[in-house]
Amino acid sequence: MRGLLVVNPKATTTSARTRDVLADALRSRMDLTMGYTRRRGHGFDLARDAATQDMDVVVALGGDGTVNEVVNGLMAAERGDRTPALAVVPGGSTNVFVRALGLPRAPVDATAVILSALRAGRSRRVGLGRADDRYFTFCAGLGLDAAVVRRVEQARRKGRRSTPALYLRSTLGQYFFDSGRRKPGLTLTEPGEDAENGLANVIVQNTAPWTYLGERPIHASARASFDTGLDVLALRALHLPSTLHTVTQMLSRQPDDPADRSDMDGDKVMIRHDLAEFEVHCDTPQAFQLDGDYLGEREKVKFTSVPGALRVIC
Repeated sequence: MRGLLVVNPKATTTSARTRDVLADALRSRMDLTMGYTRRRGHGFDLARDAATQDMDVVVALGGDGTVNEVVNGLMAAERGDRTPALAVVPGGSTNVFVRALGLPRAPVDATAVILSALRAGRSRRVGLGRADDRYFTFCAGLGLDAAVVRRVEQARRKGRRSTPALYLRSTLGQYFFDSGRRKPGLTLTEPGEDAENGLANVIVQNTAPWTYLGERPIHASARASFDTGLDVLALRALHLPSTLHTVTQMLSRQPDDPADRSDMDGDKVMIRHDLAEFEVHCDTPQAFQLDGDYLGEREKVKFTSVPGALRVIC
């Protein structure tokens, strides 16, 4: 078995010593090549090249941004059933994709699970989302949440650590001090359905949870799954009382709650489940993020569900 380990040397929670230990462990099951990302987007190139060289497994060691690059590189190679399987060792601060797969947060423990799965030949196929021509594993967003991601990235470039406190401060700053959030004018159009106009923020999920606040999962749409289409939660307005009410529900609800989350769908919130495709149009350019990476501003994005797109070792 041939494998590539894609390492983000700037990953938040791993050291050089930990990386060496993990690489030695993986070498016990495969002929392993190491690839270190040197710039944003380099993980894409490394994964695409691995796919074209008929590698069997690509292991991503890093955060959700590194995983997203690797996934897009694998999909860009267009190898079909010959696409290498993906394995992920968490190295970031949040690691939503890893946790959604049920893998441990500790890199050493996750590696042990991957090795056990490789020995047993265990894997699963997961669906992906696609926003225009880029794939995402767990979430996308237009509007407020993407603008918060932009603030966090700006703070990190200044040397701040990615922590729940940083996200909370960035959210409060964006909500209270950015006048542009008041009239974003988003419209969601789905084939064969009436358009939903006047939306203020759109969150798209490919699985649940949407994200984590420390150890706490945050559920925008708790029914989202790798095995179904895309889910959407959209706020119709960003007025303080209704926004606080929605955020409180997102913090308190869990997937096994007996109450149906559709009771949030109404005058203040729109929820859609298991969508195959839809578009979001913006009256003015809006902040846009995929898997927690800020990708600039967009006026229109087409979202598509891609069932069973990728084989994952887990």
